[in-house]
Amino acid sequence: MESGKVTVIGSYLVGLTLRADRFPVRGETLIGRDFDQGPGGKGSNQAVQIARLGGDVEFVGLVGTDGFGDGAVQLYADEAVRTTYLARTPDRNTGLGFIVLDAAGDNFIILDLGANALFAPAHVDRAAERIRESQVVIAQLEIPLATALHGLSLGHRAGAISILNPAPAAPVPPEAFADIDIVTPNNSELRILLGRRPDDPVDSKDLCAELLRLGVRTIVLTQGEQGALIVRADGALHVPSHRVDVVDTTGAGDAFNGTLATSLAAGATLEAAVQRAVGAGALACTRLGVVPSLPRLAELDALLSH
Repeated sequence: MESGKVTVIGSYLVGLTLRADRFPVRGETLIGRDFDQGPGGKGSNQAVQIARLGGDVEFVGLVGTDGFGDGAVQLYADEAVRTTYLARTPDRNTGLGFIVLDAAGDNFIILDLGANALFAPAHVDRAAERIRESQVVIAQLEIPLATALHGLSLGHRAGAISILNPAPAAPVPPEAFADIDIVTPNNSELRILLGRRPDDPVDSKDLCAELLRLGVRTIVLTQGEQGALIVRADGALHVPSHRVDVVDTTGAGDAFNGTLATSLAAGATLEAAVQRAVGAGALACTRLGVVPSLPRLAELDALLSH
C-alpha cells in the first residue's frame, strides 16, 4: 500500500520512573533505584508508530522550551516524524509524568500536563493546510478537549477520516460526535465518553448504538487480548487478536491507534486496517516500555503473514 498523510493532534510527555520495594507513607523518604526517563504522550507515541510503519505523519502539539522539549524535537528527527507545526512555549514546562513502581509491579503516577494544557485550537489552525491534505486526522484526550475536537472537525470537514482515541477518557458533548468518523474506546472509555460511570452495567453494544445515533460513523471497540469489535450501522464484526507472550501492555493502545490511522490513510479497508492494528497492539505487548515496543513494518508484516 502507498503511504497516505496522517496528522496527529496530541500530547508529548516525558515519563520519569523509579522503582522501590514499596510505596512511601506520608512524610517518608525511601531509597529507590532503576531510574528511567523516556518519551511518551499518547499523541507522540501514535505519531512514532505511524512513522515506523512508513506513514507520512505530521505531529501537531505543544512542548516547552526546556531540555525535555529538546528531547521531543530529537525524537521526531530520529523517527522521521514531521514537526512543521510543533510549537514551543516558554510559559510552561514540557509535560511530565512521575511514575513509581513497587516490587509487585503496582504503580502510582502523577502527571503534570505542562505545555499540553496550553495547547489551544489556534495552534491547530496553523496546521489547517496540512489537515486539508491529510487522509486521516487523529486526536486523543491528553490535550484540552476543545483542541482535540477542533482538529477533528477541521479534518472531517476537509474530507479526511477523523479518528478520536478517547484516552484518557472524558465525556464528549453530544453535538461533537457528528464530526468524528471513528472512535476507538475500550469498554470503560466507551462509558465515560457518554457521561456514564466506567463500570456502568449497560451492554457495550447498546452504548455503541447510542454513539451511532449521535453521528459517529464507526466504533472500533478495543478488547485487549480478545481483539477488537467493529460496530457500524450495518452490523458488528469481531476481529480476533494474536497469541503472544505478554510482557507489558502499556504501549498496546498507541500501537493499535497509530496502525489503524496508517492503514486507513494508505487506502486499506476498515476490516483490514483493524486486523493490522490488532496485530500491532499484540506485538507491542511483547516488549517493555512504550516507544521501544512500537513495532516496525517488517515485524508487523511477519506476524500477519502467519
